[in-house]
Amino acid sequence: MKNIAVICGGDSSEREVSVNSTLNVIKYVDRLKYCPYIVFIQGTDWFVMPAENQDARTVMEHQGAPTVDKNTFSFGSGNGLTAFDAALIMIHGTPGENGLLQGYLEMQKVPFTSCSSFVSAITFDKHSCKRFLDFAGVKMADDIFISKNRPYSLREIIRQVGLPMFVKPTVGGSSFGVTKVKEEKDLQAAIDKAFSECGTILAEEAVSGREMTCGVFMSHGKITALPVTEIVTDREFFDYEAKYLGESQEICPARISPALSARIQNLTEQIYSYMGCRGIVRMDYIVTPEEEIYFLETNTVPGMTEMSLVPKMLRVAGIDTKEFVTSMIEEAFNPR
Repeated sequence: MKNIAVICGGDSSEREVSVNSTLNVIKYVDRLKYCPYIVFIQGTDWFVMPAENQDARTVMEHQGAPTVDKNTFSFGSGNGLTAFDAALIMIHGTPGENGLLQGYLEMQKVPFTSCSSFVSAITFDKHSCKRFLDFAGVKMADDIFISKNRPYSLREIIRQVGLPMFVKPTVGGSSFGVTKVKEEKDLQAAIDKAFSECGTILAEEAVSGREMTCGVFMSHGKITALPVTEIVTDREFFDYEAKYLGESQEICPARISPALSARIQNLTEQIYSYMGCRGIVRMDYIVTPEEEIYFLETNTVPGMTEMSLVPKMLRVAGIDTKEFVTSMIEEAFNPR
């Protein structure tokens, strides 16, 4: 039986979401094929815990938990040494979604369930991802790249992007640090908020339309897009409160024509293939009243809590969650 490290935690604002994703996913790991362990990462400290009888608090506190030997990706000592055969990555944000953890696992020659280190690094940075997709003919909102270490002009940003606009960190997820700016007087505060998350940000045109999202994965060599989901919220956008505190409706399948749904699914599959993604990925879009599809961002380790979007898509698609998790682990052992 193969030992699977289900890795959670990390060093971003999404740490607790990551733990909750792990606690949900680990319920569906086939115990007849795999022996799962929770590996909680925080900084340079890696702790391992049994998969059973855990909750978010005990994982986050990891009292008395043994540490992982990062030289061998194992734990224990002497004859009791337990090595991990593969990793199921559930860290949203750094180091699990930006390629750092993937690079470590690649060096250790340990299979894992997400995109490669290179693809993860590209997709995690919103600016880099958009520039990569510029060559694929994908529609995207106009934007300006801003670095904390370089001067910028508020008036020039507004002149080029217009109002309203979104100001967002180039890295991170769960909408931390994101602001919708409607008036010039609010722009500097939005920039400061985004810079609190990282040193580079985007000021991005606010495209008017309906927000859609679509999950996609590869199993047995076939890329499959999940049902499109429409995000409806009374908030300014799909922020943290809308995502995790119930202040949104996530309508799956989306209330759109079969033809438009197929266009979004096909585009999602094309981007997945073009970027060389692996594992389960979720892509977000804005669809204008004229049914133009604007790409927003790629999530290479999407949330997998009970409230998250991908589990809902799986249910609508009639895909058994246990079979899905099993297929993700199997794909890790058989990269294509």
